[in-house]
Amino acid sequence: MSPITHRFVKTNGINMHIAEAGSGPTVILVHGFPDFWYSWRHQLSALAGAGFHAVAPDVRGFGETDVPIGAENYTAFDITGDLVGLINALGDERVFVVGHDWGAEHAWNLALLWPDKIRGVVTLSVPYSPRQEKGSSLKILGSRLGDGWYMSQFQKPGYAESEFRRIGLSTFLGHVLLSSSTKPWVIPEGKSLGDDMQGPVELTPWLTAEDLDRYVEAFEKSGLTGPINVYRAIERTWEQLAPYTKAKIQAPAFFIAGSRDIVWHVPGTRAYVEGGGLKHFVPNLRGYVVLDSGHFMQQEKSEEVNQLLIKFLQQELNQQSRL
Repeated sequence: MSPITHRFVKTNGINMHIAEAGSGPTVILVHGFPDFWYSWRHQLSALAGAGFHAVAPDVRGFGETDVPIGAENYTAFDITGDLVGLINALGDERVFVVGHDWGAEHAWNLALLWPDKIRGVVTLSVPYSPRQEKGSSLKILGSRLGDGWYMSQFQKPGYAESEFRRIGLSTFLGHVLLSSSTKPWVIPEGKSLGDDMQGPVELTPWLTAEDLDRYVEAFEKSGLTGPINVYRAIERTWEQLAPYTKAKIQAPAFFIAGSRDIVWHVPGTRAYVEGGGLKHFVPNLRGYVVLDSGHFMQQEKSEEVNQLLIKFLQQELNQQSRL
């Protein structure tokens, strides 16, 4: 088994921590919230064993990567700029990119803004949704779900951080990582953000006590403000992406959903994917799969995800080698 090694690279004005394994065509694995490189531990080894150079960075604000101050530094352009700098630091001209949760957003944006850098894209949980003229996802869903919706709650500087510190990092991370709810996370009136995350957490074979300790350690290093600033930059990103309204992704792509994933149950998501909306905006979509999984499918269903990733990557390599 190829070992997972760690180092830092300079990119886009920050120091970025990366975990990597194997050699061959590069696959960049981009995590979401609340996460860090460790969520890809199973994929790093599997991809290395299949002949790929797998690289999982800590996104800016997370883990051991630098934490720029200010939400204005966490837009799509900042984060994709980091990833392009990483690609250049690795010495690659073009790479495959895989993303989960916010990492899926970053992967789609990388394919949108830097198409010449991308050989193919796979996302888990979050399908590509082009910029809409009527407003950002924060504005549109916030108008439906109200001020209690967690993304709306995250907008107030310092509030979410104080609530999660109050209940403890282990409680916060455990509740988010292991939540089985498929309903939108809306805080009931009269309750605070932290009040909604009380009680013990029942660990699982795919997220052990040791795994949770690794998460706590990572967020003790990074703090919470950097990671939450990704949410606070949503409106700024929407403004900056104005030239890309209703733009299509041209890269070869594959999408993996989870039947118990809260994102799959957001009103309209399933109909958009199954009804051809995703294929319309990603014309080279090779297909999609719905696994029997919750949100963190790369951990919960690691073997199935590994098989799907390797199959897509190998097929694209074979096809591109014939061009």
